Amino acid sequence: MTQPETEIARTPVLAVAALCFGGLSAALTQTLVIPIQSELPQLLDTSASNASWVVTITLLAAAVSMPVAGRLADLYGKQRLLVACAALLVVGSVVTALSSTLMPVLIGRGLQGAAMGFIPVGISLIREITPPHMTSTAVASMSATLGVGGAIGLPLAAWIVDIGSWHTLFWVAAGAGVLMMVGVIALVPHVHDAHEGRLDAAGALGLAVGLVSFLVGLSKANDWGWASGRTIGMIVGGIVVLVLWGMFELRQDDPLVDLRASAKPAVLMTNLAALAVGFGMMAQSIVVPQLLQLPKETGFGLGQTILAAGLWMAPAGLAMMLFAPVSSRIISTLGARIALMIGAAVLAAGYLASTVLMGAPWQLLIASCIATAGVGIGYAAMPTLILDSTPPHEAAAAVGLNSLARSAGTTIAAAVMATVLTSNTVAFGGIELPSESAFRWCFFIGAFAALLGVALAACVPARRRAAVR
Repeated sequence: MTQPETEIARTPVLAVAALCFGGLSAALTQTLVIPIQSELPQLLDTSASNASWVVTITLLAAAVSMPVAGRLADLYGKQRLLVACAALLVVGSVVTALSSTLMPVLIGRGLQGAAMGFIPVGISLIREITPPHMTSTAVASMSATLGVGGAIGLPLAAWIVDIGSWHTLFWVAAGAGVLMMVGVIALVPHVHDAHEGRLDAAGALGLAVGLVSFLVGLSKANDWGWASGRTIGMIVGGIVVLVLWGMFELRQDDPLVDLRASAKPAVLMTNLAALAVGFGMMAQSIVVPQLLQLPKETGFGLGQTILAAGLWMAPAGLAMMLFAPVSSRIISTLGARIALMIGAAVLAAGYLASTVLMGAPWQLLIASCIATAGVGIGYAAMPTLILDSTPPHEAAAAVGLNSLARSAGTTIAAAVMATVLTSNTVAFGGIELPSESAFRWCFFIGAFAALLGVALAACVPARRRAAVR
């Protein structure tokens, strides 16, 4: 099997900047439509249930694309796949910007979600194009874009909608996609890292069917009812397909995902911790904006506009990025395993702080910054743990699977938080709104998930310092 040639970029800082910009551009599509979500039924002339797919389909496409894009990158070269992901973002954004009905918007949003494969591929490429002294910080920064892009997307989208049409959102996304494509072509070196092998098309199809069924069941559980036949059928059916898919993959000589390598304790426990930390990140992104926007007349709502709520959330996204170099320092001195434990613990501390800092927007800002700082530290440590335990020719696929675990955590969090917020309500002006205790319970659940992440990270086998160096 061909071994990859390492090629340090002539300007590694610019190459990493181009990759991070691309990661941010892809990730912000996840929250791009949140400010207009309540208006989508009118804008697209459809029902509220159908309009909710505009958000859901992007999450589903991202979940499927990340491991598949990783495998394609290992087969055909990472820089080529990055350009392809940027092209998907441009095409998906243009299709959505030109559309005013549901079906073409769903197609465009699905293509935008598929562009999320850019992030795991970019993370795995950084190790090949950066000098050793900056690799850890660069990987940390690129990994943080998965959360930072989503955090920045909310205030950015609210501001764009406030000054223009909702179509402008997607023209801006298309422009960002063009810039990320040009940046990758001009600044990111093409490393000769393609490998002999084939794409396991049957495995990709099985993974897509299993994931989509399982995640749709979770995403729609609050609308359909957790005990409904559709919810149970989709969740159980998805699990059955994924089990059969795993059995099929174990029999393949060249599988889409090397499950035997993924079962190694270092990889398995890191991915499980990614699931827990991803849950914690999304819970904060869902709960805090709702609390900020509830009317003050409820006695606990903070009465902020959509734009104001987005601006209060923006510093949390910046905190995530700023703490990526801190994580790099922790990784260098204490190891990635300890960094992941610290990140999850800081995330838990942010949630526990939120339970008592609910009285003013600035209080929630402080609690959110603590939580997202923990996410930044934890997210930065995960790729290092994965890459240290994975051979180079499987690096992109392995990081893609880790990104999938994070994405699954965010989907589960969205379903759980929605259920908690709608099951404990108070009457206000003839409508039912989440109660104060519902928000507090959400924060406690987020803290529990983060502490579970600490426990799972502690189970990652410690590497000897000499091996790390």
